[in-house]
Amino acid sequence: MTEKTNIKKIPEVITVGEFAHTLGIGAGQVIQELMKNGVMATINEYIDYETAEIVAEYLGFEIEKAEEETSSKKQETKGTEANLVPRSPIVAVLGHVDHGKTSLLDAVRETNVVGGESGGITQHIGAYQVEKNDRKITFLDTPGHAAFEKMRRQGAEVTDIALILVAADDGVKPQTVEAVNHAKKAGTPMIVVITKIDKPEADINRVKQQVAELGLNPEEWGGDIPVVEVSAKTKEGIDDLLDLILVMSDVTEFKADPDMPASGVVIESHMDHGKGPVATILVKNGTLRVGDSVAVGETYGKIRGMEDHRKKRLKEVLPGAPARISGLKNVPKVSDVLQVFNDEKEAKAEIESIKRTRKISSLSNVKKIGLDELSQSMRDSKKKELSVVLKADVRGSLDAIREALKKISNAEVGVKVVSAKVGNITENDIQMAKSADNIIIGFNVAVSANINLLAKKEKVKIYNYKVIYELLDDVKNLLSDLLPPETKEITLGKLKVLAIFKSKKGMMVIGGEVKEGKIEKDTEIRVIRSKEEIGRASITLVKREKDEVREVQVGSQCGVSLDKELPIEEGDIVESYLTEQVKRTL
Repeated sequence: MTEKTNIKKIPEVITVGEFAHTLGIGAGQVIQELMKNGVMATINEYIDYETAEIVAEYLGFEIEKAEEETSSKKQETKGTEANLVPRSPIVAVLGHVDHGKTSLLDAVRETNVVGGESGGITQHIGAYQVEKNDRKITFLDTPGHAAFEKMRRQGAEVTDIALILVAADDGVKPQTVEAVNHAKKAGTPMIVVITKIDKPEADINRVKQQVAELGLNPEEWGGDIPVVEVSAKTKEGIDDLLDLILVMSDVTEFKADPDMPASGVVIESHMDHGKGPVATILVKNGTLRVGDSVAVGETYGKIRGMEDHRKKRLKEVLPGAPARISGLKNVPKVSDVLQVFNDEKEAKAEIESIKRTRKISSLSNVKKIGLDELSQSMRDSKKKELSVVLKADVRGSLDAIREALKKISNAEVGVKVVSAKVGNITENDIQMAKSADNIIIGFNVAVSANINLLAKKEKVKIYNYKVIYELLDDVKNLLSDLLPPETKEITLGKLKVLAIFKSKKGMMVIGGEVKEGKIEKDTEIRVIRSKEEIGRASITLVKREKDEVREVQVGSQCGVSLDKELPIEEGDIVESYLTEQVKRTL
């Protein structure tokens, strides 16, 4: 061993190359020691601190764990009590698909949004502001389909008030229950909004009873949950709903400090061909300004432009308001947190720190793998997987669809997403699909004529959808094709054994009476005694009296030759059956 040098500071996770450089030795020496200890790693792969400590000791070095550096230039995100002022309430609209969420917002905003949607499903979270009595209210429009549970959950967790919409003509549905549970978990005050009260089949009292059974007891019944009855068609109840939101806002006193740098949450993101990565940010505190350097999830940048939902350009965004921003290096994820820094360099440093922390978390999870996880991994390795390329219009839809695809798999088959990106289908997607199962799944994206021609040439199938139901149903059908068929045995007839005529190795002849169905030549049989199976064979010959026949019907006696000797006794039941392969479905 070499003589010990001064103590080296090593972070929780480090690449092999960085580790070698810190020690002042060649990377080959580190790789060699790792191999001796059963760890195969290249120069650019990460090792954790415990592994580094063992290798360092073998190489004659002493190391200690370095403290994680934190950015000193991150701007203060906590407001002072003296600077707190009322802000716009943030309202999430939650509930089952087709219960009128978008129609309600359409009525509130007095704009036509419904006409641009497909199948009544909101395609991704949108944010809008309306004014009532010279005060602003921010609405989050969250998707109602079960596949978008994750996005709906994020909607509930970033809001001040949750509107639980229930159609008067339909009542509480599973997605309604999910929405209520998300709001309860987030501790968000709720308003039950009974929609479509103009429908002839509307039953308002039934809906109130159903929501009361969910623990949302209406105020008029002595409970603490306000209930508003509305019709998007006639505008009845809309003003009452807005007034109630403002009253709840006054009581709760939603406040923020507008004088501080902004912090916020991503509620929608996608790649814009003209602006690059864009994200809709809901500002929770502070004031967001054009030119601010920000870190958002695992990306960063300098805000080049901001606009509201009407595409009006903004210079700044106050607490409680949404804005679509551009200037980020990459597309962030829905629910990523935005933080403001003094400059881009510090924002980038924060992102590197976040990535390192997440890498540490990943390694920690790997180190915890035990026999149970290994057994599960071995079982998973036997699964048949459908490998697909996934494209969607926005990041929120992309993430939600990936979650939905995971849920429709089982122990035998599943979906493997080899590539998931935001944007229209490109030549690169075609090439990526060729390395998978030649399948591209698109959601609300464009496919040009040239791309269709290329896909046909490369024998790549493009499935493009505007409605989530159809996407999931088709994937289920594709997965069903991978399932091995189910083998079913169909009983043709039953013979009661009356006599054993001949029995020797390789064959036997028995006689009996057909009690059910028919006994047929060249079929399989199983022998049953006291409800237990004692053996199986094949029928090679059937005789009625002295004549060889193809089959013998119920009520007749016959002789049967079998292709093997079985321990058959008088009184046993011989069941003749056919084997059929039946396609299985998820």
